[in-house]
Amino acid sequence: MTSPFKHPISHALTSFNGTVAEPEQSVEQQAGAKVHHLPASIWKRKTGRAKSPLDVAIEGSRDFFFKEQLPKGYWWAELESNVTITAEYIMLFHFLGLVDHERQRKMSNYLLSKQTEEGFWTIYYGGPGDLSTTIEAYFALKLSGYPAEHPALARARAFILEQGGVIKSRVFTKIFLALFGEFDWLGVPSMPVELNLLPNWAYINVYEFSSWARATIIPLSVVMHSRPVRSVPASARVQELFVRQPTPEDYSFAKGGGILTWENFFIGLDRLLKVYEKSPLRPFKKAALAKAEEWVLEHQEATGDWGGIQPAMLNAILALNVLGYQNDHPAVEQGLRALANFCIETEDQLVLQSCISPVWDTALALKALVDAGVPPDHPSLVKGAQWLLDKEVTRPGDWRVKSPDLEPGGWAFEFLNDWYPDVDDSGFVMIALKGIQVKDRKAMDATIKRGINWCLGMQSKNGGWGAFDKDNTRHVLNKIPFADLEALIDPPTADLTGRMLELMGTFDYPITFPAAQRAIEFLKKNQEPEGPWWGRWGVNYLYGTWSVLCGLAAIGEDMDQPYIRKAVNWIKSRQNIDGGWGETCQSYHDRTLAGVGESTASQTGWALLGLLAAGEMHSATVVRGVQYLISTQNGDGTWDEQQYTGTGFPKYFMIKYHIYRNCFPLMALGTYRTLTRTQP
Repeated sequence: MTSPFKHPISHALTSFNGTVAEPEQSVEQQAGAKVHHLPASIWKRKTGRAKSPLDVAIEGSRDFFFKEQLPKGYWWAELESNVTITAEYIMLFHFLGLVDHERQRKMSNYLLSKQTEEGFWTIYYGGPGDLSTTIEAYFALKLSGYPAEHPALARARAFILEQGGVIKSRVFTKIFLALFGEFDWLGVPSMPVELNLLPNWAYINVYEFSSWARATIIPLSVVMHSRPVRSVPASARVQELFVRQPTPEDYSFAKGGGILTWENFFIGLDRLLKVYEKSPLRPFKKAALAKAEEWVLEHQEATGDWGGIQPAMLNAILALNVLGYQNDHPAVEQGLRALANFCIETEDQLVLQSCISPVWDTALALKALVDAGVPPDHPSLVKGAQWLLDKEVTRPGDWRVKSPDLEPGGWAFEFLNDWYPDVDDSGFVMIALKGIQVKDRKAMDATIKRGINWCLGMQSKNGGWGAFDKDNTRHVLNKIPFADLEALIDPPTADLTGRMLELMGTFDYPITFPAAQRAIEFLKKNQEPEGPWWGRWGVNYLYGTWSVLCGLAAIGEDMDQPYIRKAVNWIKSRQNIDGGWGETCQSYHDRTLAGVGESTASQTGWALLGLLAAGEMHSATVVRGVQYLISTQNGDGTWDEQQYTGTGFPKYFMIKYHIYRNCFPLMALGTYRTLTRTQP
């Protein structure tokens, strides 16, 4: 499992100081791979010499992105999350009996490097200690040979016991402990494998789950049916993480307030399912296991990935293992290789990313360079655009279940994920491609037409868009005991709906277009009382409000309408004294923290872009925001940012996109310069 990584990563866009493993054959050696930049003399004639601090800042950031573009034309930055992803990687190798002690040493070093002085691990920079994350890191370190007496483990153990121990942890943590006999399977919520047989028209079926939940639950249902246990040495056990010896009551789920609630209904149903699962009379069990096995094998990409995310990939490998597939089976080998391709490795550390984002990163970089005034025929833009065009998804995916007549199109997040393109990537890719002068413009126009048609076809009945599926709105599913991450569905959200409006407006759809009218009504209904919009895929209200305002401006909405001015005034009211904007991840837990937090480069970029879309280019607020970005820029054209400003699952899984701190400031500065020089 030590094969070379498939792709190089943009060196200065990681937390590893740019030192990463190189592929077996460097892409620089492949024919046609080199990006040719314009000679400086020609570039200066096109852009003129930088004359102001604004020009200097834009030029420095622009040149940084030129330098970080990889030879094939794409950009790929680290997607940093929390240590559970790497901890579970260690657990996987122990479960499979494939421990590589050198790689395990590096992963352990990574885990220890992320532990706080207090002894816990967090899910975002500066956040509170997270019980489940700390338990998983602790267990992974013990599997790696660290004794309970080690100072790092002693500090972690004190925090875990103070928080209530293993019994208080989340479902996925309990599942991973159960795989090694450190937690009783009885305490894991039921997810009967027969669920896979329910027809698509049933109120609850696998296609009513979000794409990421579906791709995880189907293989996990096989694992939970088998309830495997791999014994570990006594030195690796973690029974010391229980406050006291568990009782049967500890393994049950506490009822919430009230009697007739969905939570209590599903808790009762879980008890019935546990009785059913013990029954020898399960006539559909064999068919359900076969259906799940077929689904897992069918949904594996040619590269070995499942769903483009670690949970789906790891659980698919576990499922195949319990079904009897050996470690040298091609499906398992490919899956392990795909996980390895998600890793960043140095001499001393190794981290597994939860997902990778080259398509998203490339679209963001292209849009930033276009906004910075780079000519549309510049080789860097042309090369990046062609790389994106070659990544178009051309085959039906799971979305076809609810849209059987919709033709394929669009883009996914990763290098390859044909089963799950998403409207956010697709929309932003097409916005970024607009106007770039690739060689075959006719082919690009046809690709964009397919992409727009696919995106429009994914609009939900309520007028909004979710990410991967339409009408994925069974909110009751987030009430089942298994759903303690509150992420089993993919309902339409304001940020994605704003993106679709921006897509339509960019390609000259009128505001009277029916899809646009339904989208605007959706946004009006979902605006917060104070004026902003909640952000599903970025932290948080600043992200959602930026996306919505840009969409409304692009489609031609009157930006002087009261509901829009309310949003504009909200952004202005959240500006920090230093001129920037920031918002803590805690705003997902506490609405009073909306738009409140230490200033960051990315969130300042969002706030400025939202205000600029609303015509505020000459306001004192915008000027102060621009000055903040200029004054905090580094000499190499970059910005520093420790905070996590991306969102995987609100409240529970936060992301730090290492490209955000640089691309959004460049977009904002470039847009500001264009608007202030073209409009009085």
